[in-house]
Amino acid sequence: MILWGPPGCGKTTLARLLANASDCEFVMLSAVLAGVKDVRAVVAEAKQRHTDEQRGTLVFVDEVHRFNKSQQDAFLPFVEDGTILFVGATTENPSFEVNNALLSRARVYRLEALKATDLERVIEQAAAQQGFEISAEHCQQLAQAADGDARRTLNLLELYSQQARDGALDDQAFAVLLEGSLRRFDKGGDNFYDQISALHKSVRGSSPDGALYWLRRMLDGGADGGYLARRLVRMASEDIGNADPRALEICINAWESYLRLGSPEGDLALAQAAVYLASAPKSNAVYMAWKAVGQAVAQTGSLEVPLHLRNAPTKLMKAQGYGKAYRYAHDEPEAYAAGEQYLPDELQDASWYTPVPRGLEIKIGEKLARLKALDEQSR
Repeated sequence: MILWGPPGCGKTTLARLLANASDCEFVMLSAVLAGVKDVRAVVAEAKQRHTDEQRGTLVFVDEVHRFNKSQQDAFLPFVEDGTILFVGATTENPSFEVNNALLSRARVYRLEALKATDLERVIEQAAAQQGFEISAEHCQQLAQAADGDARRTLNLLELYSQQARDGALDDQAFAVLLEGSLRRFDKGGDNFYDQISALHKSVRGSSPDGALYWLRRMLDGGADGGYLARRLVRMASEDIGNADPRALEICINAWESYLRLGSPEGDLALAQAAVYLASAPKSNAVYMAWKAVGQAVAQTGSLEVPLHLRNAPTKLMKAQGYGKAYRYAHDEPEAYAAGEQYLPDELQDASWYTPVPRGLEIKIGEKLARLKALDEQSR
């Protein structure tokens, strides 16, 4: 089986409990340090143990996603024939980080981070075992600071107990103890992509509170503000577009402000931009048109530029018909050359951009409809 969950949620503890319940020898391997040679040695010991003691072996591989393909494949025959009971632990999504061959032979269990009330019980039990008292208020604050991680909870509690025994744990010392506790975050892992997805969807869903929450969560966890600024710029074009062109300008200004001020002063500029994006009218018309044009370009290849759209700086080019019959829009009624063709002949009837009936794109849609009517009249 594969145990998938955040740090400190109990993966190793569950594996030990399973070994005890099944009367198996518990053998732990670290994917960071072990290699194929270590795997073979463990398997040889498991076979010998089964022969001599009629006892199984549970092999627990911590951070299994760090094993390369050959290392993961080394387990396969021994998992299949029952030589070992294989339990892998990972903080990363197994779909991306664990080989399909191993995944097909294992069941994946998704573990959640522990709740604050769970961590309070851990603190109370540990304090009772070690013979010292902790106030209910301090217990709650330690549990909150641990952010779902039982291992971090016990580390904080150890520091707490040491300072308490030394008589140095006043309110100021306790505040310092909690200062280094950041929210759970991993640059480039599941939490990272889940949270940026939540931020983007909050903006798209017109939820300023959701956008602020996920932006703050990522910044609080150590995300690069410059990266978040780039994503906000992308959202301005993808989800607001021409329904409110000011959104893009505000995001660029927020990015510039962050680069000049840094954190925490520049964080507020990013927050301002996120709230504006979430509150603005939404349009994905440009985004959808851009994707459609990309498909057309890929499917139609290198179509020729119509002659009337080409420049003719030389006599030869003029003789070839370059620029012939081109109509200068500013010389036409309403500064629009009705009926003029601006696409290759093969795509002359194509239409990709369709403004939505929201924000400024209402007016853009009305204008394009008027120009289309002029085109029809000219024909």
